[in-house]
Formats: sequence, C-alpha cells, structure tokens
Amino acid sequence: MKQGLVIIDVQNDYFPQGKFTLVDTERVLNNILTIQKYFSENGLPIFYIQHIKLDPNATFFAKGSHGADIHPDLLASSNQYKQIIQKSYPNSFFQTDLQKKLQQQNVKQLVICGMMSHMCIDSTTRCASELGYQPILIDDACTTRDLEFNGEWIPAKTVHNSFMSALMNFASVISCEQFIEIS
Repeated sequence: MKQGLVIIDVQNDYFPQGKFTLVDTERVLNNILTIQKYFSENGLPIFYIQHIKLDPNATFFAKGSHGADIHPDLLASSNQYKQIIQKSYPNSFFQTDLQKKLQQQNVKQLVICGMMSHMCIDSTTRCASELGYQPILIDDACTTRDLEFNGEWIPAKTVHNSFMSALMNFASVISCEQFIEIS
C-alpha cells in the first residue's frame, strides 16, 4: 500500500521568535526530519501543508509573511515528489486539492505529523480516516501549546496526550522510532 507523508503547518511562527510559539518545536522538527528522510530515500510523496490566514489582520500566519513560511529545514529535502498545499482551515482536506493530489500519486495510506495536535492534526487525521486513508499518526512528531479553559491552564503535554489518545480511534498512533522500525 503506497504511503504519503503529510506534514502539517510546520511554519516559522510556531518556532521561538515566531508570533505563536508552540512547545518543544525543535525536538518535534527533528523527528519530522527523520520521517521526511525515510520518505525521500524511498521515493515516496511528501505533502507540506501551509496554513495561510485569510484575515488581513491575522496575528500569525499572515499571507506573505516570513512567519507563514514553511520551516526552511523541511524544504531542503531533495524529494522530487514534494508538494506544498495551502489551506485556510484546520482540516487539510477542506477547500484544498490535497485529496486530488493523493489520488494522482495513488496514495492509499497517510502518515501524518506536524502542528498543532489539538487543531489541524486532529481535524486532518479524523478526515483522513473518514476518507479511508488508514492514517498513521506520529505522536512525537506533533506538538501544541498550553491552553486555557474556564480559567484553568492546561499544559501542552496534557493537551497533546489527550488528543493523541482520542485519535487512537481514527489512526495508528505511534512514535517516530516505531515508524522507522516497522517500515
């Protein structure tokens, strides 16, 4: 079954000095680069999802900004099958041509990683499952941030783990190391 890698929203604004910093982005980026290397070495397609906010007053991921750019370490890959798909909503399939591009490459299974666990990773993984892509979600190649609810702060690790545990109903949730071992 041909796999495709979907790397979601690994953009400059999520990194230190960005406008919407997430937790532990450098470690997550290193794991994503490991998965990306596997796909590149095996000639498998990679789809970079880039979130662009439509609001002209966006506080991050503003159209045309450095912060909205995909992290440069990812684009250094020499994979000939890499494609950038822009989106404006959490679900990477919604109002994009992702599914069309997956079909053109005859991709039957998605390996998903990126940012943020509780938003775009969650939305895209659930949709990928509903579309029959049997997703594999690389949990240590995803991250998020602390969230506030009802006056309480929920640590990023708790947010991330909660979403990963819920997504086990929609995907095989495994580590980067486990993915490399079974591939």
